Amino acid sequence: MDDYTLPFWIYLLVLTVFVGGAMKKILASHLSTAPTLVAWLGATVLVERLWAFCLPAVLLLTLLGLACCIYSATRTSPPSTTLSAHGKAVFITGLWALVNNAGVCVNFGDVELSLMSNFRGCMEVNFFGTLYITKTFLPLLRQAKGRIITISSPAGDQPFPCLAAYGASKAALNLFINTLHHELEPWGVRVSTILPAAYKTGRSSNHAYWEQQHKQLLQSLSPALLEDYGEDYINETKELFQSHASQANPDVTPVIDTIIQALLSPQPQMRYFAGPGVGLMYFIYSYCPYTLSNLFLQKLFMKKKLMPRALRKQSGFDLNLSLQNNNNNNNNEEEKPK
Repeated sequence: MDDYTLPFWIYLLVLTVFVGGAMKKILASHLSTAPTLVAWLGATVLVERLWAFCLPAVLLLTLLGLACCIYSATRTSPPSTTLSAHGKAVFITGLWALVNNAGVCVNFGDVELSLMSNFRGCMEVNFFGTLYITKTFLPLLRQAKGRIITISSPAGDQPFPCLAAYGASKAALNLFINTLHHELEPWGVRVSTILPAAYKTGRSSNHAYWEQQHKQLLQSLSPALLEDYGEDYINETKELFQSHASQANPDVTPVIDTIIQALLSPQPQMRYFAGPGVGLMYFIYSYCPYTLSNLFLQKLFMKKKLMPRALRKQSGFDLNLSLQNNNNNNNNEEEKPK
C-alpha cells in the first residue's frame, strides 16, 4: 500500500464515486435486467481493484456478502404502504390532489418549417393551460396539504429531432413544476412529475389531422424555403412520425399505475418514469458523451434517409468538383515529361 502515490488514490476515489453514482442512477430508474447487470459488473471491477490494492481478502468478502444480503432484503421487501383514499377528496369544500394530464403535439418537423402558430399552440395547452389550472386550485391544495401530479415528457429534457415546439413547451412545464416543488414543500404539498414512454393517444394516431397539418404546412411555406428543403424531405418527416406513432403502446396502464403510486405513496418521488426504456434513455443522456446520446436519440426516434434538397445539391456539386480535380491531377501527371 505504501508504493502507491496520491494521484492513484485520487483516481480510485473518483472511480468509486462514479461507479456508485451510476449504480444508484440505474437501480433508481427501474431498468431492465441487462443495464442492471452492466452496473453490477462495473461494481465488481471496482471491488476487484479495491481487493488488489486496499483491503484484505477476508474483510472484502465479508463486506461483499453483507452488501448482497442488504440488496436482497431490499429487493424482496414488501411494497411500501399507501395512504388511505378515504377523505382525500371533498367536493365543493376541498381538494386533495390535482392531476395535470392535458397535452398536445401540434406539429412535427424542423424548426424552420414550423409555424409560429404551432409553437403558440403547444405553449397554450402544455404550459399555460397547466399553469392556469394549477394556480386556480393552489389555495385548496395548500389547505389540504395535498398532491400535484403532472404528466410531462422526456422531450422537455432531451432534444428530440423535429419536436422543437412540443419539447420547448414541455421544457417550460418541467421548470415550472420543479420550481413549484421547492416553493410548496414548506406548505406540505407534494409535487411530482411523470415522464412516460411513447403511448398511443387519440391525436397521435389521427391520420386525418396530420394530413391536414401537412397540407397547411406546404401551403404556408415560401417558395424559396420549399425549394431549399424539398417536398420529398417534408413528406418523409411526416411518414416517419406516423410510423413512430403507429408503433406506440396503446396500453396506458403503466402511466395510470404510476399516477396512483404518486397519489397514494406516503413519500412520493419528485420524478417517475412510466414505461419501458425511459430510465435507460435518461441514463444515456445523463452519463454518456453528448455525441453518443445525440446519436441514440436520432436512431431511436428519427431515422431520416433524405437530406434537405439544397444540401443534396451542395453535396452533389462538391462530389463533382472533387471528381474534376482528381481528373485534372491525373491529366497533369500524364503530361509530365518522363
